[in-house]
Formats: sequence, structure tokens, C-alpha cells
Amino acid sequence: MDSEYRAVSKLIDHALLKPTLTDAELWAGCQLAREYDVASVCIVPHALRRCAELLAGSSVQPSTTIGFPHGAVSTAVKVAEAERALSDGGTELDMVVNVGKVLGGDYAYVEAELRAVLGVTRAAGQKLKVIFENAYLADAHKIRLCELCSELRVDWVKTSTGFGPSGATLADLRLMRAHSAPGVGVKASGGIRSLEEVLEMRALGVSRVGTSSTVQILEALRSRLGGAAQK
Repeated sequence: MDSEYRAVSKLIDHALLKPTLTDAELWAGCQLAREYDVASVCIVPHALRRCAELLAGSSVQPSTTIGFPHGAVSTAVKVAEAERALSDGGTELDMVVNVGKVLGGDYAYVEAELRAVLGVTRAAGQKLKVIFENAYLADAHKIRLCELCSELRVDWVKTSTGFGPSGATLADLRLMRAHSAPGVGVKASGGIRSLEEVLEMRALGVSRVGTSSTVQILEALRSRLGGAAQK
């Protein structure tokens, strides 16, 4: 049963991204992540160093966001954010693409920016997730981004920030999985609150799920497994 529990818990990036996050909530969220043995805590950047300290000795990864939530800062700023996050102990970075450049068809800019952030991330031996913010994009944009991210061999493509007008959809997840290379994971994020949603997304090939409903989801899983999964 423990392996069945971990197969789901290790899909989850526990989101601590609200702008009002307090130090007490930071501590509680990291303890919760350790207790439920999730994949990572994705936390606001200023709190990443403390997050990494609180997660030390566990298998839960400290992660944070780059260019969040709009993706509209300059490439130099995204690189600087990435460098700081990596020095603060981040092992996974979730970077928002420049949505306006995608919509305008300036994929040379998008590729150069991805290469720059991926370069510093890889130099530190860490991983990069690329957030598309699909609510603003047509399928053709999503497909081109999947192709570009596959060419660059990023670690995950991700649907949404959770702060846009809509979040993850099954249609988008199917499309992203179909158009991404086998070595590129797909992360669902935005509006995911139930175990049933997580299991359905997993069945589509999703390998990470960003959510703040971790307790609700994993307690439902424990109940389904008969309480055999231990805290």
C-alpha cells in the first residue's frame, strides 16, 4: 500500500504561492509536505531558502517560480531570479514563458529565453518546468511550445500558473502529452482539488500536479487505500 500511496503523493507539488504567505504558513506548509511525502513544495521566491532548510533530510524537493505569474519580465531578470533561486537551494524551477512573445509568434525570443534560464539551471544540476499559461493560447501555440521545449529537453511543460483566468484541462493535457517528447514530463496546475482529478490526469500521462489541496487529495487516497499508507 505504501508504494500505491507514493505513486500519487510523488505527483504532487504542494503550492505555497499566495502573495500573503506568512512565516507561520511557510513553516506549516513545509511540515505538511514532509508529513504527506509529496514531490515538492513550490513556494514564493523570497521564502525558498527557509523552505529548503525545512525540507532538508526529506525526499521533498524545494522549488520556486521564475517570472511569475505573468512571464513578462526581461530575460535578464528571469536569469537573475533563477540564479538566486538555485543559490537558495531550489532544485526545481517553474518558469513562465513570455506569453506576449508567444502570441506574437516571436519564437526566436522565446527559445533564447528558455535557453538562458535552462542553461543556468542545468549548470547547477537542477530541473526546469516551463509554464505556458494555456488560457491565453491557441492550440497551435501550445503545440509549438511543446515542440520547442522538447528540442531543448526541459524537464516538464506545465499548463498554468493557477493565477490566470483558467487552469488545467484534460484536453490541454492530452495535447501537451501528445506533442512533447517522451523525456519531457507534463505538469497540470490550476483548479485541481480532488483525488479523482489527479488520478484521471495521471492516466493521461501527467507526472506532476500543482495544487494547494494536498491534504484533501491525499486524505481521500488514504481512505481509499484503507488507511494502510502511513504518515
